[in-house]
Amino acid sequence: MTYEDLIVEVKNHAAWITINRPEKMNAFRGRTCDELIHAIGKAGWDPSIGAIVLAGAGEKAFCTGGDQSAHAGQYDGRGTIGLPMEELHNCIRDVPKPVIARVQGYAIGGGNVLCTICDFTIASEKAVFGQVGPKVGSVDPGYGTAFLARVVGEKKARELWYLCRRYTAAEALAMGLVNTVVPHDQLDAEVQRWCDELLERSPTAIAIAKRSFNMDTAHQNGIAGMGMYALKLFYETAESKEGVKAFQEKRKPDFRSPR
Repeated sequence: MTYEDLIVEVKNHAAWITINRPEKMNAFRGRTCDELIHAIGKAGWDPSIGAIVLAGAGEKAFCTGGDQSAHAGQYDGRGTIGLPMEELHNCIRDVPKPVIARVQGYAIGGGNVLCTICDFTIASEKAVFGQVGPKVGSVDPGYGTAFLARVVGEKKARELWYLCRRYTAAEALAMGLVNTVVPHDQLDAEVQRWCDELLERSPTAIAIAKRSFNMDTAHQNGIAGMGMYALKLFYETAESKEGVKAFQEKRKPDFRSPR
């Protein structure tokens, strides 16, 4: 596959997969998801690769979720909602290699979900985390909610989703959403240190450990599948469409009496 939305590099047996859409704050469209599935799958089953780094190009954002400007806010590709989100999330979980989210800026919405699902998240002190779904008539009804509760606890997960606040890297560290926070200019070096350390460990033992961790939350795949169908139906409602319209018009949505 020829990548249009990604940059893929191998550094000392670690595959660095970078979403290269900085003009869109690295928001993903259907092609981005397809390329991520291909790149992560290829690196994940390559015996010469010991770790995978998921990153975003530029200084502003790791990833800000789905690109609302694509297809006027509607998607028409693979997957229940027109984006193969189920495939992408399962790909990150299923590959037998640790996947590290390298977060240098905004990790919002679907970008925050990617951080949640990755095995590790390493953040710059400039990173910002948060959810946005209920502000724009959307939600992640799978790993982004149920699994997030396992990561940060029920109360904090509900806070993230219901209120859609922004959280600093230090706050994300305190709630358990990230593993470590470093000065901005040390981010790449820190990520590479984690990769190098992983490469000194037994790859088979790590693969078994990852599968074992995943088994405990494997049922959430079914929750995600059912939830995505519900989300598809929700996207057809006036309430959801008001969220997208308000976002595009840069105004507060009126969910009680959609325009």
